[in-house]
Parts: sequence; structure tokens; C-alpha cells
Amino acid sequence: MNVVEVKGTELEDAFQIRREVFVEEQGVPLQDEFDGYDESGAAARHILVYYEDQPAATGRLRWLGDTAKLERICVRAAMRKFGLGSVVVKSLEKIAQEEGFCKAKIHAQTQAQNFYERLGYRQTSEEFMEDGISHIVMERTI
Repeated sequence: MNVVEVKGTELEDAFQIRREVFVEEQGVPLQDEFDGYDESGAAARHILVYYEDQPAATGRLRWLGDTAKLERICVRAAMRKFGLGSVVVKSLEKIAQEEGFCKAKIHAQTQAQNFYERLGYRQTSEEFMEDGISHIVMERTI
């Protein structure tokens, strides 16, 4: 397993995973999945996890005041049994810590609440809809 931060044209592998998971599997409109934070030079950091030399999982990190916001965390369907989601979250948290952040948050799909709770996150909002999918805000100290 290898975790790398990606930029520019290297982002296409990460974007392909997001298309597979969010757009094709979950029905998120393509125009909603990709935004200005995905453009080269944008104020976001993107990582890609390789499993057996294949792009397998991805995530994005942005800064909101004193909080690191973990976003677009997803794992290819065939790779979900290898714990790569945890690798993505922990890798993004490590980058945030290296940048001096002590707090992280995520807009978590409610179906993934238990996953994030196991990683130390706690629910801090009521349920809300985002792209037709139920979400909650979850936060933790990192």
C-alpha cells in the first residue's frame, strides 16, 4: 500500500475513483461532485491510496478557519475490504496535523457514521441532505 499526495494531471486517478463511487454508485450529479477545489492550484490537498500498485482510494483536505475539513473520501468497491478508508482518513489527518491543525470535521454520509465513530469522530449536527444523500457533521480533535 502506498499513499501519495497528488496534483495536476495526477489527479485524474483520484477523480476516476470519485466518479465511480459518488456519481455511478450513489447517483450524485457529475456537476455537483466536482467543484473549484478540484482545479489545479486550488486551496485543497488531494491524496491517492494505491493497493497492489492500483489506484484504490482517495480523499481531499481543505482548511476552514482553524479546522481541517476532510472531503470526498471514497474507496473503489472491489477494494473496500482492505481498510483503505481508514488509511485515507488517517493520512488526511496527518497532513492537517503537519500544517498545525488540531481539529478535523467531515460531512459524513449517515450510513458511514459508525465507521467515523470508530476513528474518533462524534456527531455535531442534525441530519441534513446533500446531493440527495443523508449526512451529518462529525468532528474530532487530531
